[in-house]
Amino acid sequence: MKVLLDAHTFIWFIMGDPELGPQASKLTKNPDNEVLVSIATPWEIAIKMSLDKLNMKAPFDQLFPAQLQINNFTLLTIEISHLAQLTTLPWHHRDPFDRLMIAQSLVENVPILSRDANFDAYNLERLW
Repeated sequence: MKVLLDAHTFIWFIMGDPELGPQASKLTKNPDNEVLVSIATPWEIAIKMSLDKLNMKAPFDQLFPAQLQINNFTLLTIEISHLAQLTTLPWHHRDPFDRLMIAQSLVENVPILSRDANFDAYNLERLW
């Protein structure tokens, strides 16, 4: 199964945060799953770190690539098809990073692993 991690899911997973629910943890750790991380996630993390709203265990340029490799996560880049989908999304969700991940989930036809119930307003599968 392929799953796309929301940014908070990625952060909680790599930090070992108990906020990560048991199903989310199981899906993320399952070696049979292909775990996707949107390019929006490191972008959002970098912005939050630069604003001192997020403190991570290591410098960004070391932490993010290492976590992708250690956990065998696949970085999902932004494609024109994702942006085209983004232009058609209703405004149920205002966060630009989440809107990009919603578009990616829809285009790639993969469930998104997120605690954010606002995603349910879109025609996608949200797991938690």
